[in-house]
Amino acid sequence: MVLIDPSHPREKPCGGGITGRALALVEKIVALGDLRSTSVRAARFLDTTLGRSVAVSLDNGIPPALVVTSRTHFDGLLYAAAQQAGAEALAERVTGVAREARGFRIETTGGRSLQAAFVVGADGPNGLVRRRLASPFRRDQLSIATGYFVSDRTSDEIVVEIVDDPPGYIWSFPRHDHLAIGICAQADAGVGAGALRARVARWIEASRVGAGGRLEPYSWPIPSLSARDFDDLVLAGPGWLTVGDAAGLVDPITREGIFFAVQSATFAAEALSMDTPRREQWFAKRVRGEIIDELRRAARFKAGFFRPRFRHLLLDSLRTSDPVRRVMADLVAGAQPYRGLKRRLLATREFSLAWGVITAGL
Repeated sequence: MVLIDPSHPREKPCGGGITGRALALVEKIVALGDLRSTSVRAARFLDTTLGRSVAVSLDNGIPPALVVTSRTHFDGLLYAAAQQAGAEALAERVTGVAREARGFRIETTGGRSLQAAFVVGADGPNGLVRRRLASPFRRDQLSIATGYFVSDRTSDEIVVEIVDDPPGYIWSFPRHDHLAIGICAQADAGVGAGALRARVARWIEASRVGAGGRLEPYSWPIPSLSARDFDDLVLAGPGWLTVGDAAGLVDPITREGIFFAVQSATFAAEALSMDTPRREQWFAKRVRGEIIDELRRAARFKAGFFRPRFRHLLLDSLRTSDPVRRVMADLVAGAQPYRGLKRRLLATREFSLAWGVITAGL
């Protein structure tokens, strides 16, 4: 097996939040004691317009509900684990993928021409495998994640403010020596990365989160699919499959993708170990049953989640209801799926919030 990658391990423009369920998968591959991370004590929800906030405590058990880590270190551990498992690492960029009679021909920047019986695309939302063997994501299927790494500032809580112009949210995730602060918006929303970063800079001043720190800008595309997109999503084909962002496996609301990347990679490893000509079909069926169904629900919920009415209902309920705070803590940690969310909110007897979810179309 050959792992072709010109840049890993390297920092990625990303919050770096890893949920408890993602940690549970990762610990099967690497020792969590080797993971340099910041445990998150709470998630704080802000409304800077009204000047109010609510903190939701997170469970710091083993594994903790949520940690934040540098992607250089996290990805480096996974990269090293792949090599220890026998993968040959080739630090070159793939420039061509073409189907041939007995598999695929892969061309690289080093002038290599490699034969491959099977190809796995883990090369991100603009990756070559999807562009050559399926079709690229359209602009309306992508989000822009942009913001700043804020030096010499950190914390033990994440901070989130839901916004509606453009629909999305602003976040602050604490790493051991800086904050990752950013915003995410659909790429076709008519707002460029520069305008979005200016929005983040104003938020830093208004919220005082990270104020006074040195700002290092970043931007990165993230898949953000609609419910219909998930229905039509091509995950694999004869002799190839895609995982993680390359497959479009990102929560349309939170834009969280680390768990789905690790989970889909696990399914890919199982498929490749099978002695069957239909392993791509097995992989696609597994992903649809265990990942796509959940992401489709999130896509249906997305529009309602960013409405001002729902945001106000959410903050009011978080301020007054312990059961709602527990639901939100589980949602942040990935322990509460979108399936069953409506029922669980109804059980809290916070009917106004539950009605907000229902009318959002979940």
